[in-house]
Amino acid sequence: MAREFQRGHKAKISDLTAGTDLYVGVQITGPGLTFDISCFGLDAEERLSDDRYFVFFNQPKSPEESIQLLGAQAGDSESFRVTLDRIPPQIHKLAFTATLDGAGQMSQIAPGYVRIVAGGEEVARYSFNGSEFTTERAVMLGDFYLKDVWRFAAVGQGFDGGLEALLKNFGGEVMEEEAPAAPQPQSGAAPGFAPPPQTSAPPAFGAPSAPAPAPAPARQPAPQGFTPPPAPAPAPSVHAAPTIIAPMTPPGGGMVPPPAPAPAPYSQPPQPYGQQAPGQTAPLPPGYGQPPQAPQPPPGYGQVPAQPAAYGVPSGAPQAAGVSAALEKFKETPTGQRWTQQNKKLIRVDLGIGGQPVLARQGSMVLYQGKVDFGYKGAGFAGRITGNATGQEMQLMRCTGQGQVFLAENSTNLHPVELQGDAICVSAENVLAFDESLQYEVRRIEGHGIPGGALFTMQFQGTGTIVVKTHGEPVVLPVTPTTFADCNAVVAWSAAAQVIVSSQVRMRRNAYPGDTGESVNLQFRAAPGNFVVVQPYEV
Repeated sequence: MAREFQRGHKAKISDLTAGTDLYVGVQITGPGLTFDISCFGLDAEERLSDDRYFVFFNQPKSPEESIQLLGAQAGDSESFRVTLDRIPPQIHKLAFTATLDGAGQMSQIAPGYVRIVAGGEEVARYSFNGSEFTTERAVMLGDFYLKDVWRFAAVGQGFDGGLEALLKNFGGEVMEEEAPAAPQPQSGAAPGFAPPPQTSAPPAFGAPSAPAPAPAPARQPAPQGFTPPPAPAPAPSVHAAPTIIAPMTPPGGGMVPPPAPAPAPYSQPPQPYGQQAPGQTAPLPPGYGQPPQAPQPPPGYGQVPAQPAAYGVPSGAPQAAGVSAALEKFKETPTGQRWTQQNKKLIRVDLGIGGQPVLARQGSMVLYQGKVDFGYKGAGFAGRITGNATGQEMQLMRCTGQGQVFLAENSTNLHPVELQGDAICVSAENVLAFDESLQYEVRRIEGHGIPGGALFTMQFQGTGTIVVKTHGEPVVLPVTPTTFADCNAVVAWSAAAQVIVSSQVRMRRNAYPGDTGESVNLQFRAAPGNFVVVQPYEV
């Protein structure tokens, strides 16, 4: 049975299937709308540093064929074959996107989905519909991203500017148009590499009847040995159900052998990025072949209807040339993720992704957009007593609604840490914000040789993100039997580590002047793989 994802959900690919040869199907339709569905292969900086890994109808495969465009089949508007173990190491993310070709907006689309199929069996599905969008013309549907292992994320984030804004967001360039080659005369017989006629996909659940789509360019046949998945049965939208975190246990079943390697189904070599193949008369996607324009932020991101005059310039006076260019490097950075780091000291959380509230330190909001409510989050009588007694008291506010909240505090460095069922210990002083789905409690550190014999910290566990703040750049060290850290400089450590308060207090030694000031430390003991985080600052 396929695992149902909602926007913002993530999971390891290995928890979905043991295979690495995957089929990705996208179903997106709308009355009178035409879509271009593409895959961007991005580097570690989430940039399109190699144009050959932009896979679309005019460049249907990557150089080593780890990403292949298969065409419409089995009820999907577009489909891809992704072979994870053949993706080169410089590619860290595959972003599957859909853009409108012509008039329209994403709010007009019918219910659709992105699904993953392995060995002929559907293992994951992210469903979406037009009610989740407004005026967007391009949308990031889902990502395969490398974070120690390959993972899948349901994104569902859009851009008003269409394909051109999407390209600029990924660092791509809009190519100047070249005169298309004259179409070659066609013979009466169909070429041998042409795919068989495709039957029209069944209408999505609850979608109105749509007119017949315009003829699409010829697609390549499905590779031999790669069996297209069966057409999915209509299912009700999962967005009416309560938001839940996708379970981490893999579906039942043994190892699924991958299909046989596919022969190269294309009769022509890949064309240069942004150019048409000889004889192809289909138009290029919107934004291609136009002269480069000055970079502008996508509409709806960080813009307001009327910009105020620059500081010190009278209203109505012409501004100096280059003001926009000077501020370009400081513009908002949208990525379609729930948590987005704008710079080292500022982070943005999108409350509409995941649908869960966020708990943040009181007064840490510096800006918000949309309909956001801020409420007081009390710890209760017992919590206040525990916080006062242990020093691990957090003054929190609860952020709910639909919008984006920007958080910062005292220009400290911020570090989002994603937990997926594991746990981490963090001092309450170093916590800025976290998802409400995380469980947290005060944990006692046993010790000897100091009054009271114990220190305290906060332990966070579950599935979600916690934002840790540090003074300066921290250092992460592996835990060894001889790892000691100053209790005033340590920020966090893995919850599986054993921590003991180590005291070097000696009455005779401290009876004389010249004490080192390093009397109380924390000693860490743990199996290999555990860590401790220390900042260059003592609280």
